[in-house]
Amino acid sequence: MARLKVIFDTDPGVDDAMALLLLARHPDVELIGVTSCFGNGSIDTTTRNALFLKQRFGFAAPVARGAAGPLVGDASEPPAFVHGDNGLGNIALPPITAVADPRPAAQLIVDLVRANPGQVTIIAVGRMTNLALALKLDPQIDALVKALVVMGGAFGRNGHTGNVTPVAEANIIGDPAAADIVFGARWPTTIVGLDVTMQSIMTAAYVEALARDAGEDGKFVAAITDFYANFYTSTGQTSDGLPVHDSSAVAYALHPEFFTVERGPVRVISGGIAHGQTILRPEKKFDHAADWNGRPSVNVCVGVDSAAFLAFYRETLTRS
Repeated sequence: MARLKVIFDTDPGVDDAMALLLLARHPDVELIGVTSCFGNGSIDTTTRNALFLKQRFGFAAPVARGAAGPLVGDASEPPAFVHGDNGLGNIALPPITAVADPRPAAQLIVDLVRANPGQVTIIAVGRMTNLALALKLDPQIDALVKALVVMGGAFGRNGHTGNVTPVAEANIIGDPAAADIVFGARWPTTIVGLDVTMQSIMTAAYVEALARDAGEDGKFVAAITDFYANFYTSTGQTSDGLPVHDSSAVAYALHPEFFTVERGPVRVISGGIAHGQTILRPEKKFDHAADWNGRPSVNVCVGVDSAAFLAFYRETLTRS
């Protein structure tokens, strides 16, 4: 079986690093490109972190610097209180010797998709800005992508709505205009939002076992997640441990059977009290909801077998 060709669009980020590690270690994945975006840090920080992770994990895929801000307006202040001042839980970073690809992220995405028509899965776990810019560069590439898996959004399933406002999730509110463009394009899209990512929790005991059983990779996960887990427990969002956001999108790309989905077109609100909200119009309902008409149906994850997913993460790292 051919390995899954993956472009990872990311704003590393603790949970981004965990997801990139999963991709780098999985035998069925061919990581062909990594693109950085603003979000969990400035574009300088996230690009540096992506290059550090290239060194740390030893993958060959090019890393390209991406968007420094949203399509409209300015980038919000990075959430250092979640990911640490350096975006990676304040662990010490060595000198960075890896060098970024000279192409902007959007151009790298276009080039890789054009070189591998019908074969590339894009896993996007940050703002959607790079993807919107790639569509602007080449409006036909959406028809050439095998699949797009997005970590972002919140649809109110399982009691989960926003994590920045009562209705908006961070990746989407960071650039809602870009997200609305991306969710309206033709690539086969799956949205893995807070509805399921907040259902999968790595407890302290899980992380301790990973550090014990998964060698240097397990110790790395334990080191970067200490600060991150403390944020979630200290704010009462979890009672023990951390939700596994971005790795959930990787899991969907490799094991969609872990998830249940609803289908329908999705719109993203820009402006007003609902800025950044993601709204699903279920298929075969609300036929007169004109603002959704003509939009492609996408998969929205609404349920997850969290035990199977967490076992998959652990097994991938312990066998590598």
